[in-house]
Amino acid sequence: MEDPTALANYGRLDLVARLVVEGDIMGQHKSPFKGASVEFTEHRQYYPGDEIRHIDWRAYGKTGKYYVKEFEEETNLRCHLLVDASGSMSYRHSTLSKFDYARQLAAALAYLLLAQRDAVGLTVFDDQIRTRLAPSTHLGLFAQVTESLESLVPGAEPSGGGGNGMAEVISDVLPTLSRRCLVILISDFLDDPDSLISALARFRHARHELILFHIVSPEEADFPFSRPSQFHNLEQADHRLLADPHRLRERYLERFSRFCGRLEQGAAGQGIDYQRILTSEPYVTALGGYLAARARRRRHR
Repeated sequence: MEDPTALANYGRLDLVARLVVEGDIMGQHKSPFKGASVEFTEHRQYYPGDEIRHIDWRAYGKTGKYYVKEFEEETNLRCHLLVDASGSMSYRHSTLSKFDYARQLAAALAYLLLAQRDAVGLTVFDDQIRTRLAPSTHLGLFAQVTESLESLVPGAEPSGGGGNGMAEVISDVLPTLSRRCLVILISDFLDDPDSLISALARFRHARHELILFHIVSPEEADFPFSRPSQFHNLEQADHRLLADPHRLRERYLERFSRFCGRLEQGAAGQGIDYQRILTSEPYVTALGGYLAARARRRRHR
């Protein structure tokens, strides 16, 4: 049950998602996303009868006067899941593919959020948007989410002519989000990180909250290859390279580390949560640990 590759053998995506959430996450991480839709609007002077917990003590420290924070009425969260189905996500070696891991993670999140009566939407993309489901709180949406994710094969529908980069595709999603929401992007992010962060900054400007789940295979992180090997470009089927891994390893690991660091630092600079996850990592560790840390941060705000 702990091994994602073994867990995938249980069959349908909806069953796997239920096993992950109901087995280890539900109850331990109750409503981890609640409150993301509560927005501060303004200060006003304190009047007798106002709740003391709404007093802004920082404002009091600066002015010596009591002010209370006013918020928009709390509503259920709206979450939109963005799942990368580009060719590079099909990579697999010692574990299940990055796409299989990503869609199981997305299905578990959808199940968890719908169980909290939150609205969930889904967009699956490669070099263009392939599938889009509008956010809904209806429990029947879970079946649509899992069916959509199960029907797709990463990189199976190349558009020809090079297609669009991730930043451009993600930018096309922004106008479809009519209300402020939580956007969860699940990808290996094998694209220009600076362009991607610039695109995500526009989401932040529109006051959306973002979480990046960076899906990485163990081989990408460790580069354990020792024999002369032929490497295939999963984005371009006819692009292959015969190389000696010993000569490449040090340079590859340095560049991969720099790439991950740039992505994480760029996200932090925009107030975007970033979580790197290996496909060998149990979902309970990857998702449950993150949700616990997120809940602690929200309590201390």
